[in-house]
Amino acid sequence: MNFVTVGKFFNVAQAELIAGRMEAAGFTVLRHGLESALGCDGGPLAVGGIRLQVPEDQAATAKELVRDLENSPSEA
Repeated sequence: MNFVTVGKFFNVAQAELIAGRMEAAGFTVLRHGLESALGCDGGPLAVGGIRLQVPEDQAATAKELVRDLENSPSEA
């Protein structure tokens, strides 16, 4: 199964929030670089960001969801 990157984040909380929303919507999500980001001094910036990846057949719909979530106002 080929996975495609649908979002890249330099903030762990934002990456986790969006990944959780994606999983709740039924997507299979890999968090590439999360463990490395948490385990090094420079965090996500040092590892080039946290990439959220989904199976290729889910990519188009997942990209739309990520875009919508990034553009929606936060619920404070």
